[in-house]
Amino acid sequence: MSDDFAHDLRLDQLRDGDRIDLTANDNECAAIAERLGLDGLDRLEAHAVLTCGKESVRAQGRLGAALTQACVVTGDPVAAHVDAPFDILFMRDPGSTGHDEEIELGAEDCDVVFHDGATIDLGSAIADTLALSIDPYPRSAGAEATLKEAGVMTEEQASPFAVLARLKGGGET
Repeated sequence: MSDDFAHDLRLDQLRDGDRIDLTANDNECAAIAERLGLDGLDRLEAHAVLTCGKESVRAQGRLGAALTQACVVTGDPVAAHVDAPFDILFMRDPGSTGHDEEIELGAEDCDVVFHDGATIDLGSAIADTLALSIDPYPRSAGAEATLKEAGVMTEEQASPFAVLARLKGGGET
């Protein structure tokens, strides 16, 4: 976790059903962009509804972002928009209770972030969710031409069926 977009919420002040709206300012956007290796982050906002339990808080909502990444092939800037739902469960850190009990999470469980029992950092969890939502291999419009020029085959050209067709004399596919 990082404090690029830290928004600590005190657990004793949260109420079930609270709606939280977060918008990153220019400095926060710049810090998040640097941490995530983005060329730029023009907008990051999140809207969440909180469900408060005895020792947990669930934040469900949507995050939106406008960003620029470098193409993995050409290095050219690639504009992208993220509009993604999130479901984050903040649970008390099992190490902070003094008990050595194991917590088992199933596949249906949402992302889990541990808290200290006093506050949760919704902003940093949103920034981490953004990191998981962006395209890890962005490509610009000129990427395919650059790859072809370099002699890199497409997946279709490199498939076993295409290789067999070439071996049988079927030519290029």
